[in-house]
Amino acid sequence: MSETTETEKRWWIKGLIFENCNCQVICHGHISYRQLCTHERCVGHWSIHIDRGQFHGVPLDDLNIIILYDTPQLMITGGWTEALYIDERANEAQRQAIEHILTGQAGGPWVVLSRFVTKRLETRYLPIHFENQGRRKRMWVEGYFDTTIDSIRGQDRSRDVLIENMFNQVHGSPQVIASGETSYKDGELAVSMKGTHALYSYFSWAGQ
Repeated sequence: MSETTETEKRWWIKGLIFENCNCQVICHGHISYRQLCTHERCVGHWSIHIDRGQFHGVPLDDLNIIILYDTPQLMITGGWTEALYIDERANEAQRQAIEHILTGQAGGPWVVLSRFVTKRLETRYLPIHFENQGRRKRMWVEGYFDTTIDSIRGQDRSRDVLIENMFNQVHGSPQVIASGETSYKDGELAVSMKGTHALYSYFSWAGQ
């Protein structure tokens, strides 16, 4: 059987995902949800920039998304709280598509993560700004959220430190290790951290 092409899939997206949480570098929970995170609660975010994509014919190019989370120290036990921010530039069809994908309703990698979520806060549609300056990535929403991550140089100082050949449900390979600084306050989800676990990768997700 020939490989399914992008046009034959019901949805597919490609782009950049980066994260920062309050764990020490590297977050044990990132490696496996069966490992204990650094603190009693693991709080942080996934920031997503879609380069290209479509959902049942709806284009999703050049949109930004933020997922805030608060999880137990042992992430696999569930009980996660999540909040979803979607780029206000997205039209109604795009908003519905993104929400279906990132809450696991449309198949693909987020189905697994959605099983751990007990509480979802109301989705917000906000002016999400994004900058990619090579080693530095930033995403922010005025008055709500601001994150910056900087990749960590290796011993020879010429290359970034990478995680290669390790499976992660939503990240691609390689994953570039970084240090992050994030602050946000939105109801029960609030954090201010600096110099903690961060990384980024380029992803490719799809669902049939």
